[in-house]
Amino acid sequence: MALAFVAPSTLSAARDIRAVDATNLRGQTFVGLKTFEDSSVQHAATSMAAMFVAVAGVRAHERRSTARRAGAYAPATPVVASPQETYQEMVDKSEYLRDQHWVKTLHAGVMGGAYVGMAGLLSLMVGGNITSNFINQKAIFAALFPINLLLVLQTGGQLFTGNSATMAVGVFEKKVTLKQLLRNWAIAYVGNIIGCLLIDAVARYTGMFTAGAAEMAVHTVQKKCSATFGQTLVKGIMCNWLVCMAVWLCTMAKDLSGKMVGVWFPISMFIAIGFEHSVANMFILPAGIFSGAPLTWADVLVKNLIPVTIGNAIAGAFVVGAGMSFSFGRLGQKDD
Repeated sequence: MALAFVAPSTLSAARDIRAVDATNLRGQTFVGLKTFEDSSVQHAATSMAAMFVAVAGVRAHERRSTARRAGAYAPATPVVASPQETYQEMVDKSEYLRDQHWVKTLHAGVMGGAYVGMAGLLSLMVGGNITSNFINQKAIFAALFPINLLLVLQTGGQLFTGNSATMAVGVFEKKVTLKQLLRNWAIAYVGNIIGCLLIDAVARYTGMFTAGAAEMAVHTVQKKCSATFGQTLVKGIMCNWLVCMAVWLCTMAKDLSGKMVGVWFPISMFIAIGFEHSVANMFILPAGIFSGAPLTWADVLVKNLIPVTIGNAIAGAFVVGAGMSFSFGRLGQKDD
């Protein structure tokens, strides 16, 4: 298998990255002028860098092997689709989701929520127990959490946030009715809640919401519920703009390494900035309450989940859905 082989030069580069002396990093500033002195955080950062170097090496090796097999004069296979082709894939997907039986949509929503919950739990367990510095915890969360969207998109799972753009594209192209859009949104949303709560229940039953993970969950939830309704709504808009662009880039890429890169950076970006994602919050808000946050279920609904959901829907339907239709679809066509 091609994935089992990494060129020697790639391995050497990865070793060089991991061999950086930790003392050289002491005193350097991190986000918010904090010193980047936690050796575990340094290890996480260098491991991430080594991973991307290795992925680049594997990808280059695959391309060289493919070229040798196909012949020197064979046309190169495109690694990404054009924006117009990507838009058409979204239109086609909206029609597929429109015709899908509600039980399958619910199942896909449950699986999508479960993958988000698993990635959130991973981020709490690692970030909360490696360091007590909230800035460094957020950096670790941003590095680990994006795996959820790759799992969702490559297994047929569904998230309300991604579907908010996909189904809206179908509406703007007159392939989907408003009733069909709302039906898909509602079923996927309920499925996402079930999937996230399932992972919360597993984590609580197995005693994972303790020590640093519990402290990080409590701190995160209190911070999420401290802003005004309007501020939280705008954070929801900005978040799902980036999430839908991650879905767009993943759809555009033709191989798994390209899809991984397309997903990783927009998702890491919204987490590092501090924007709000409704499905992620379906896991993290209950996690905070189960860990002892001094908030009620009504608090987390009114102060976070409701405004975030509205903001996510606005971004998906109008910022991305209508925006892409204007750029590549029916909304941008001149009237006859």
